Amino acid sequence: MDISINHLQHVGIPVTDIATSKLFYESLGFTDVMSTTFELEGEQGKVSMMQLKGMIIELYQMPKSHLEEVRSRSNGHVDHIAFDVDDVDAVFQKLKNAGYRIVEDAPVHLPTFWSTGCRYFMILGPDGERLEFNQIL
Repeated sequence: MDISINHLQHVGIPVTDIATSKLFYESLGFTDVMSTTFELEGEQGKVSMMQLKGMIIELYQMPKSHLEEVRSRSNGHVDHIAFDVDDVDAVFQKLKNAGYRIVEDAPVHLPTFWSTGCRYFMILGPDGERLEFNQIL
């Protein structure tokens, strides 16, 4: 099969409180470039497309009667989203000082990744989503 995929279009993240999640992603520099609603079984859900440079994250909040499905999903959660950074130590310190929930005690070095290794750390979002900040060395 010969298909042409241009680039990653967006990553969808189910959230339990879209307003809280929007504020969280805005604090990382994302802006809401499209907000709308959708209907599911007669109820209304919410969507916000959050953009930073060429990256788009789709935050979606299911209608109230479906929120437990989001909390207990077992089919295809996104493990993490990785953001490329130029100085992982500086980003780590800024986010630590700002009170973000950081998973690692310090950036982790992976010497066998890429040709010369990489360093990364992860933070947790409002619904436990894992966001990686990664510097290829």
